[in-house]
Amino acid sequence: MQSSIWNELISKLPNPHFLQSYEWGQVKQKYGWTPYYAVWGANDEFVVNTNPASLSSFVFPLVASALILQRTISFRGLFNMCVFYAPKGPLLDWSNQSLRTRVLSDLESFTKKKGAIFLKIDPDINVGRGVPQSETDAPDKTGADIQLEMKRRGWGYSAEQIQFQNTVHVDLSANEEEIIMRMKQKTRYNVRLAEKKGVVLRVGNLDDLPMLYKMYAETSVRDGFVIRDEEYYMMVWRSFMSQITGVALSLSKGQRSQPYAVPLIAEVDGEPVAAIFLFIFSDRAYYVYGMSRVAHREKMPTYLLQWEAMKYAKSMGCAVYDLWGAPDVFDESDSMWGVYRFKEGLGGDVVRTLGAYDFAPNMLIYKLYTEVMPRLLNVMRVRGKKKTRQVLE
Repeated sequence: MQSSIWNELISKLPNPHFLQSYEWGQVKQKYGWTPYYAVWGANDEFVVNTNPASLSSFVFPLVASALILQRTISFRGLFNMCVFYAPKGPLLDWSNQSLRTRVLSDLESFTKKKGAIFLKIDPDINVGRGVPQSETDAPDKTGADIQLEMKRRGWGYSAEQIQFQNTVHVDLSANEEEIIMRMKQKTRYNVRLAEKKGVVLRVGNLDDLPMLYKMYAETSVRDGFVIRDEEYYMMVWRSFMSQITGVALSLSKGQRSQPYAVPLIAEVDGEPVAAIFLFIFSDRAYYVYGMSRVAHREKMPTYLLQWEAMKYAKSMGCAVYDLWGAPDVFDESDSMWGVYRFKEGLGGDVVRTLGAYDFAPNMLIYKLYTEVMPRLLNVMRVRGKKKTRQVLE
């Protein structure tokens, strides 16, 4: 299978991410993107192909890879141009200066050759841990050096940050008692309250997906964030959930070579009241989609969900639970502040990353694009909110 080949290859590289997986490329292909699969070998080999199966004859060992998504932009048939995006890629040992220089040079050449407006990358490169300007602040020198190197090479910090730049990681290497004792006292209290109040959890299945989308839509309307249409989430969830039964999962060296997703559902008297989607790849679990109803909120089901997600991820061999998002600015002015306060109570550490950087061969075209696209996206967000309300009604 093509998915097995690509996922097996990237699972052996540092920090493999489910957004670099074959499944994610296939989801985006259904929505107008063309996935390219790029690999680098130890002896200066560099190959890019739209078919990952062709990479089976690549000269190993592999030292870097990138799932690169291409979107073609047409203006009334007058011209066609494209943009590239490597979500959470490329994957490599970023501390290896000669290797990262080689990979960046090849990506720059590839972008120019294809005539793209820009290439966006946002690899998981740590620039620090902890809250900035606090006692927990611990800058990362390697991350800072890479940041300077990117600027010297002509890569610019992107005004459009697709993924969260900062997040919170919970270390799952300790035993369960240690993990829960790292939580804030109020969080532990709410976990135990949910258990006492009769909140129970179960692992969801494909039949639960319509109900979960409706709950997610309710959450988006209540909390004021934009979501996509039902078809999109069905495709994402089914694509990754199929891996649970469709592909044998490798456990060598504590790593799983195929990504998959599992919904965890909290119920009160058989009624679903909250849920999360847990994505797992390699030794990391990600809390990506969270949803809840107003009913039984006083029973704190979302707290129990997070604790059970940690235990589930640990049982699957994961060393890290990524809570998927933290503020850019760590104070109440940031829209993520309320969500962060909840995540902070779970006992994790803030991880700050490099964020998205763009390489643009032609700065004039790039500037025009970056001025027009934000206006278009704002219009689409307004329409998206309206559509979600209409679906619920």
